[in-house]
Amino acid sequence: MAETNPTARTSVKTTGPSSTSVQAKKTSNAVSWLAPLICIIAGYVIWRYLIGAASNFTSPDPNGGFWPNHKGPKGNLARMYEGGIIVPILIGCFLIVVTFVIERLLTVLKASGKGSIAEFIRKVQYHLANKNVDAALAECDRQKGSVGNVMKAGLRKYKEMISAPELSTEQKVIAIQKEVEEATALELPMLEKNLVFLSTIASIATLLGLLGTVMGMIRSFSNLGESGGGEAARELSRGISEALYNTALGIGTSAVAIITYNVFTTKIDGITYGIDESGFTLTQSFASLYK
Repeated sequence: MAETNPTARTSVKTTGPSSTSVQAKKTSNAVSWLAPLICIIAGYVIWRYLIGAASNFTSPDPNGGFWPNHKGPKGNLARMYEGGIIVPILIGCFLIVVTFVIERLLTVLKASGKGSIAEFIRKVQYHLANKNVDAALAECDRQKGSVGNVMKAGLRKYKEMISAPELSTEQKVIAIQKEVEEATALELPMLEKNLVFLSTIASIATLLGLLGTVMGMIRSFSNLGESGGGEAARELSRGISEALYNTALGIGTSAVAIITYNVFTTKIDGITYGIDESGFTLTQSFASLYK
């Protein structure tokens, strides 16, 4: 996960001219914790009623129940059903990955703003060099995103400090820096929110797959011990094949989670760098132009 800037975890309380105008965003994480539960339930429904439909087996279990003992799968999808009770958990994990990949993708795209972050910062630098703060604020309104939000908060304080003769240049620069820190503290948690689900599933999906495989192997060898002959060997081969579906599901889910997690953290690192560059731009510009 992208390393969080220490200022994002520190609430800077100031009074007087250096007090912040940044307002905290009200967010709720209830949906984030409800989504995994829904995905696990959906995984069971898919396993039990779609993959495990009676029409997919030559000898379905008429009693049904939570885990019907169907026999004679007609295809590879039906054989996945016989991988055991770990299969629906793995399907649920895959659905969790898909859910949070979509959620993070929408969030990161919104946080990236409307255009190139580097080009945006260059435009702001140009306007500040010409002492045109209003034009720089207009660029922030066009850019939007996390970098635009932080830059806009800093520019408002920048403009306020220009007309604050009672403060020294050093005090004004510190006030601008604190404003940027406050705005950054509100933006970074939003960027990194819910990445923990991807990182966790990337770690445990493979282990869950191996657990399902081991359970399937135990069941297969147990059946082998109760019977003998060529039929027992065929049952053992089929049981091992079914157990390996757990490993395949686990590795596949883990691979998707790892890839998407790394993509998002790389993108977030780029946004974080843009935020840091924004703060540096504002403080250096003010220090050089308004001594």
